[in-house]
Amino acid sequence: MWTRISFSNAEYVTPVPDEIQDDFNILRARRLVKQTKLLFVALLITIPAVMYGGSPDAPYWARVILPAIIGIFLLLGLLNILAVKPDKIDAVWAKKFIFDTIWSTPVTATLCSTWCVMSWWYAAPEIRTYYPLILSMGSLATAYCLTSIRAAAILNMAIGIVPIAALMLFTGNRMDMVAALSLLVAAAFLLRMIVDQHTQWTELLLLQHEIREQANTDSLTGLQNRRALEQVVQEFMDADEKHSFALALLDLDGFKPVNDRYGHGIGDELLCAIAERLTQIAGDDAHVARVGGDEFAIMLPHGSNVAHGDLNDLLLTELVTPFRLQGNVIPIGASVGMAVWPHDGLTIKSLMEKADRSLYAVKNKRKQEVAAAVAAE
Repeated sequence: MWTRISFSNAEYVTPVPDEIQDDFNILRARRLVKQTKLLFVALLITIPAVMYGGSPDAPYWARVILPAIIGIFLLLGLLNILAVKPDKIDAVWAKKFIFDTIWSTPVTATLCSTWCVMSWWYAAPEIRTYYPLILSMGSLATAYCLTSIRAAAILNMAIGIVPIAALMLFTGNRMDMVAALSLLVAAAFLLRMIVDQHTQWTELLLLQHEIREQANTDSLTGLQNRRALEQVVQEFMDADEKHSFALALLDLDGFKPVNDRYGHGIGDELLCAIAERLTQIAGDDAHVARVGGDEFAIMLPHGSNVAHGDLNDLLLTELVTPFRLQGNVIPIGASVGMAVWPHDGLTIKSLMEKADRSLYAVKNKRKQEVAAAVAAE
């Protein structure tokens, strides 16, 4: 279902499968919104201290203006985050939020890195180490909060830590070199944690997706089950009160004799073949479900390729052609009942009941016609 890209037998990247991409983005966005509130507040508190502790010999723009710009960025970010309600985050908003975070992270990290390099460069040798310390604490804390967005976290560490660490490594000062190496090691450990968390989230969401699919899928035919169909219907009811949709219930006629004559194996194959044929009839925008032993349902949304009024005739026409299974030619009939929302019901229960009554009215009419024909003979 999904693979890992490996280098020297070490797993570094777990790609996110398409089926969980939206869930993955929503999870990342919600975690980021929750964590960055405190991060923004903490970093804003340090801005006055950064201005106060800046190297007095550094240019004014590096000592005062840069921290002020960083503070404005942080304040705007905090105000933006405070306006977000985590439970209202959807896939579209999450994707945009992640994109915005990825491009804005390098900007803030570059400003912070520039302040640190300039302050370190102009500072007296005995206090130089304090500036990488200040930057590393902020950079690593930010990267930790960004772990749900791997690209943003890696960019933050690369821009924030690598430049100052490189300068310290080549000063010739032994303690600067030791401190720089420590910074890089800490960043490497955090990077590994980011990769591990990404893998764990992917595996967890895949497991949840599989469980959800099993709960919402008919194990025999692969169609949606009643529970899944009711969820879809409810979503359409909640989403749009203007556009109607149709719900058709289809009950097979003469399915029990097929089981009795050919066995349950052939009966199961027949159900699967019928499911495939119904799916082809209804089209890609419809929802087809198996809601009982030999009972199916089709939900046609507004604007479907198949008109609501044509569905009944299409179903009956397509099922006229017998099925060929294991050398057997098996004819099967069906009765169809229709209901249209909101005309025939405002709730799932009332809509299903209307379609069910319509279905059994068709069945009873057919029985009466058969009985009348037999009596006439």
